[in-house]
Amino acid sequence: MMQARMRVAIVDDEALARGVLREYLARHGDIEIVAECANGFEAVKAIAELEPELVFLDIQMPRLDGFEVAELIGAKSRLIFVTAYDQYALKAFECHALDYLLKPFSEQRFEQALAHARAHRGTPAALNAVQTLAREAATRVAPLDRVLIRDGAKVHVIASARIDYIEAQDDYISIRSEGKSYLKSQRLSELETQLDPARFLRVHRSYLLNIDSIRRIEAATKDSHVAILRDDTRIPVSKAGYQKLKLLVG
Repeated sequence: MMQARMRVAIVDDEALARGVLREYLARHGDIEIVAECANGFEAVKAIAELEPELVFLDIQMPRLDGFEVAELIGAKSRLIFVTAYDQYALKAFECHALDYLLKPFSEQRFEQALAHARAHRGTPAALNAVQTLAREAATRVAPLDRVLIRDGAKVHVIASARIDYIEAQDDYISIRSEGKSYLKSQRLSELETQLDPARFLRVHRSYLLNIDSIRRIEAATKDSHVAILRDDTRIPVSKAGYQKLKLLVG
């Protein structure tokens, strides 16, 4: 029985780079290009709506980079990273990502990557590794200055400085910013490692708090306190959290 044509998306902010991939892919009758995207926001929307099986994804792009796109799309598609920076490729191999193309690449190298993708059709395990790569990339250089949240095909970009607090809710976290709440599929402990420790403090096992949002601290019981925020929200503070607060803010 013949397999269905492989649905492919191309994501790159450079028209020339998209053209090279389009030309190489057009030589394969079992490939259908379902989307070409010039930035990460377009890519997240297209991938959510069209669900391509394979995405050729540039890393260095404005607005959203390839790692951020990888985080937002979840396990919908397998990825082949396209990059001009070999340090990303090395990290991809360490995390067992599906493949990468180092710009400028030959058609022969492209064919190898495509053959690799064909060989792994129907095996989603590589996606978990790609998502691990995306998470690790977020903390590799500096604390996150923004948090990305996917809502269907829509992407919310929340500046870290505008986050008041983050609450753990089962397998999700609830991010509170400027009077609105956003759900994100991520562990609180994981996001804690990605944010600036001089600004965000784990004051309770279920709460990560932006200390700039605190109006005052009040005693709740003998061994616990409560943080009163600027909008009068009350956040529980454990005994250990209170000690950390005292060290950080005096």
